[in-house]
Amino acid sequence: MRGLPPKLHDVAYDPGLVVPAADGSALLSDHYYPLDVRDFPTLLVRSPYGRGFPWAPMYGVLLAEQGFHVVLQSCRGTGGSGGDFHLWRNEAADGQATVAWLRRQPWFSGILGTIGPSYLGYVQWALALDPPPELRAMVVQIGMHDPHGFFHPGGAFSLENALVGAVGLTTQHQGIPTSLRATLRLQHRLRRAAADLPLAEAYRPALGGPVPFLEEAMTHPDPADAHWDGADVGSAADGLRVPTALIGGWHDTLLDQTLQQYERLRRAGCETALLAGPWSHQSALQQGWPEVFTESLAWLRAHLCDDRSGLRPTRVRIHVGGQGAWQDLPDWPPAFRSRRWYINTDGTLSHQAPEDTTEPLSFRYDPADPTPSLGGALIGGKAPQADNRPLEARKDILAFTTAPLPEPVTILGPVSAILQVSTDTGHADVFARLCDVDPQNRSTNVCDGLRRLKPDEKDPTTVTVALSSTAYRFPAGHRIRLQISGGAHPRFARNTGTGEPTATATRLSPIRISLHHPSALVLPIADKATADY
Repeated sequence: MRGLPPKLHDVAYDPGLVVPAADGSALLSDHYYPLDVRDFPTLLVRSPYGRGFPWAPMYGVLLAEQGFHVVLQSCRGTGGSGGDFHLWRNEAADGQATVAWLRRQPWFSGILGTIGPSYLGYVQWALALDPPPELRAMVVQIGMHDPHGFFHPGGAFSLENALVGAVGLTTQHQGIPTSLRATLRLQHRLRRAAADLPLAEAYRPALGGPVPFLEEAMTHPDPADAHWDGADVGSAADGLRVPTALIGGWHDTLLDQTLQQYERLRRAGCETALLAGPWSHQSALQQGWPEVFTESLAWLRAHLCDDRSGLRPTRVRIHVGGQGAWQDLPDWPPAFRSRRWYINTDGTLSHQAPEDTTEPLSFRYDPADPTPSLGGALIGGKAPQADNRPLEARKDILAFTTAPLPEPVTILGPVSAILQVSTDTGHADVFARLCDVDPQNRSTNVCDGLRRLKPDEKDPTTVTVALSSTAYRFPAGHRIRLQISGGAHPRFARNTGTGEPTATATRLSPIRISLHHPSALVLPIADKATADY
């Protein structure tokens, strides 16, 4: 692949090594290593997705060619490993058991690093809860630390991402043909699965049968439920001393978790670095792979091989959308000024707040014809950015737009909408989206977020909808737009309007959602010259 460093070593590998898990189950592992008599550091890559393509070439071979022993291991209950897979319960103990096995290997130098994306990031945080003394560096790429946060962002069930994630966890370790058939089945049956009720049964034909961990996640929306005890391993960052590089994408469904961990590591005084590119969860390991691999390799060499020549001078490197350029920063988020654009009854956004006596704006959300999702942070291969004009033409979406910008406006940091909201049922979701409208009126989504309202928020109440963080430059002549709707289906499971649990609801009831004044879009303005615009 273009952009990757040249090979330094020829590589050999020992397949199917048996590593005892914490309970004695056999964890099958493949060992890749350089054909050289020197000592090399070891990288541990634990995965529930199998040890074949793409993990073998992207992690096993490429990293061994650069001078590392690489142990690519199938998590318990996957890829031929013994025992039963559980979404989080065994990873800390099995990671420690694997390190104990490494200590007994004659080629292990006592210098260890970890690397990997998505769930492979989760197993790294699990190991870091009690980091072994040999662990000298971690590289968490588009990683997860909080399963509940993945399944229930903003309080609503992340339906499409949950289904796609379940396909990956249940079939990828069985090989490409099985995984491909399962992916095609889900694509063919997704709309039907999302439309039928109850959801806990309707999804099963799309996945070929019941998936216990998916149903358990669906039926336990409360993060305080005992079901989630021990699931969130993010606290590993709070006192960590292991140098940790974090890699995320502005359109990755796990971006917020990446930024949360960066903040925790900074507070703990841990050496850390952040790379955030124009990627989704999938494209970070495809189009973004040259940047992701180069960044990862430089971090590993610096902390495992005492070679800091490849490290960039700044802690943070981000890609600024709209401008299409990379920018190096000392920290994230950089200093910014929060600026509010208030919604007006004529569909405009302005810095002047209307009188709070102004009539509210309202729309009807019908769960029988839910507002569809278009673009956004999805695990699958769909484009994260799209022309939102077909969406904005619907009657169940309110859109508020600035005048054409006289100067470029750059935003770097967290975006939010502070809304005065009321509903007629007390059961509703509020979906907010930031868009860039060009001179040809094309409306392109930048970032978004959803908030499930609580029953006691039926009357007018202040609701903050977090639209995640972003780095984006609106060119002069473009307009800034805020969308407000009652959902984004099937990306998020629709709010049925009845108050019944999402998994078992069987009735649908339309919802009237009203926006009262003052309600505002809040942007982190980075341009000094336009901070007052």
